[in-house]
Amino acid sequence: MHTNVRLISTGTVLPNVTDIDLSPTDRAILEMLREGRCTPAYIAEEHEYSRAHVRNRLQRLTEHGHISRLHKGLYELDSDPKDTA
Repeated sequence: MHTNVRLISTGTVLPNVTDIDLSPTDRAILEMLREGRCTPAYIAEEHEYSRAHVRNRLQRLTEHGHISRLHKGLYELDSDPKDTA
């Protein structure tokens, strides 16, 4: 397997997200998670995003292995794409 892809539990291979692939919302989420664990509601409130939009972006970042869902509604940073770019 190439080092620039990641296998997720469904068996789907996804390319690693680089800084170029990150949306402004992704960057804002990652910046908050660099400071510590966050909930989607807190991220949405701090940046005036909808909760649904934040949840979608969190799911994408989780699928790419950059963050982990620790508990229902609580996320933390695992692998900062800023460090791997």
